[in-house]
Amino acid sequence: MGVRVKPILLLLSLLTTLPVGAQARLNMTEGVTEISQQVYGLHMTILTICAVIGLLVFGAMFWAIIHHRKSKGAQAAQFHESTKVEILWTIIPFLILVAMAIPATQTLVAMEDASEPDLTVQITGSQWKWHYRYFNEDVEFYSLLATMPEQISGRLGKGENYLLEVDHPLVLPTDRKVRFLITSDDVIHSWWMPAFAVKKDAVPGFINEAWTRIEQPGLYRGQCAELCGKDHGFMPIVVDARPPEEFDGWLAQRKTEQAEAKAAEQELLAMEMSRDELMTLGEQVYQKACAACHQASGEGIPGAFPALRGSDMVLNDRAGHIDIVLYGKAGTAMQSFDKQLALKELAAVITYERNAWGNDTGDSVQPGDIHQARQGQ
Repeated sequence: MGVRVKPILLLLSLLTTLPVGAQARLNMTEGVTEISQQVYGLHMTILTICAVIGLLVFGAMFWAIIHHRKSKGAQAAQFHESTKVEILWTIIPFLILVAMAIPATQTLVAMEDASEPDLTVQITGSQWKWHYRYFNEDVEFYSLLATMPEQISGRLGKGENYLLEVDHPLVLPTDRKVRFLITSDDVIHSWWMPAFAVKKDAVPGFINEAWTRIEQPGLYRGQCAELCGKDHGFMPIVVDARPPEEFDGWLAQRKTEQAEAKAAEQELLAMEMSRDELMTLGEQVYQKACAACHQASGEGIPGAFPALRGSDMVLNDRAGHIDIVLYGKAGTAMQSFDKQLALKELAAVITYERNAWGNDTGDSVQPGDIHQARQGQ
C-alpha cells in the first residue's frame, strides 16, 4: 500500500513547495505577521492530519474491498459488537482532537491578546467606505475606493489593482504592536486583511478588538468581507506599512496638514464663495460622494434612493437640506457627511443640488451657513 499512496503524499507536499503566487491561488495566504504565519502553520498541520487520516481510512477500506471480495471466495465475518473496538475508536479520535486543539487554542489566545499596544487605531465602517482615527494623535480620515468609474462601467481597461485601490490608505508602522478597535456607523461590515490574519466584524453599537505587528514594509490589500449592501464589492482596504521612523514622519506631517486645514476653515467662515465656484466644486463633490446613490442626473433609484431633481425638500426646505447632508437620516442609507467633507465642499455640494437639473432655487449655501447649522445642532 505504501507504493500506491506515494503519489498522493507527493501531491500533498506540493502545497508547501509551490511558488508564493501559486500558493495564493491554491492555499491560504502565509502573511507578513507572526500571527498570520502561526495561522498558516496551524492550517497546514490540521490539513496534513486530515489527509493522513483520510489516506489510512480509505486505504484500509479499499484494501478490504479488493482483497476480501466475493469473487475470491471471501466470507463476511459475523459479529454484533466488540467492546475493545468501541473503546479503541473512541479513544483514538479523542486523542487526535486533543492534539489538534492544543496548537489551535494557543494560536487563538495569541490572536485575541491586544494588550499593551504601541498604537491604537479606531476603524469605522460605513456604506461604503472606511474611517480611520489614530488615538491620541488628532489624525483621522476616510478611505474610499479610487478605481475610476469608467473602469467599473467597462469604458476603460481594468488596472492591476482593480477595485483594490483607495485614495487614502491606512498608514501603519512596522515592528510595533497596533491595536484595532472596529465598529460601524450603519450596517454590519467586516475588516479583512489576509496578510495580517485579521478579520473582524464591524457591528453598529459594538466595538470589536484585533491587533497586528507587521514585519515587512509594503502595500497590503484587503476587502470588506461582509455583504453590506449594493456596493459591497467597492469597499477595499489598503494598508501602507512603513518603517517606524518613516511612519513617525508621516504622522507628524499629517497632524500639521489637518491643523492647517482647520485654520483655513476658520478663515473661510468670514468669506463668501462665488456661485460659479460653488457650482464647479459642488459638481465634483456630488459625482464623487452622491452620484452612486442619487445618480448623476439627480433622479435617484426608485424604491431605494430618493430623487433630488424636483425634490420638495431641496426646493422648499433649505435648513432641512443642510441638516440631512450634515447628519444623515436614521434608518436609511443616507449617512452623515459632516466629517467626510470639508466645510467648503459641504457648502458647494448643497448649492449644486439646489441649482442643478432644473432645480434653480437661485440661492447659495456658504461655509458660514454650514458652521451656523453645526452650532445649532
